[in-house]
Amino acid sequence: MTDHDDSTRAAGNRAAHRQDAMRGGRALRQWRDLAVLAGRLLLSVLFLGGAAQKIADPAPAMALLTMRGLPEALLWPALAYNLIAGLALVAGWRMLPVALSLAAYCGATSWFHLQPDDPWQMTIFVKNWSVAGGCLVLAAYGAGRFSLDARKDRGRALRRPG
Repeated sequence: MTDHDDSTRAAGNRAAHRQDAMRGGRALRQWRDLAVLAGRLLLSVLFLGGAAQKIADPAPAMALLTMRGLPEALLWPALAYNLIAGLALVAGWRMLPVALSLAAYCGATSWFHLQPDDPWQMTIFVKNWSVAGGCLVLAAYGAGRFSLDARKDRGRALRRPG
């Protein structure tokens, strides 16, 4: 076997490894795109469900507001926000401001559930901070490929002069 044969075999091996890495890279990107979509949809269930609960039975949310000395009427803007933010998560629309505002909203609303004598309310308190963390990750990394944000970005890239 000659040096030329060895270098040809080595080059072939490198090319095969690059192809394997590219396939693994593509598979990983696809998995990440699907994971971001699933994460957005799972987060949206929480906010859309919160809007539905406030429509179906506003009394518990109103009680939390009055318990903290706030007017019951704040329920309606909270309901609208939950609905709009939940739909934005589904669509992957304006993810940076939406996800940051959701993180802040979760932090602020956790205050209503800070009731150390009630384990259920404390679970909701911790859940709110956990959801805020998920929203911060979404704000940092974006809505993913399956989103209106990505579609808008692809449209911009196509319109750029070449």
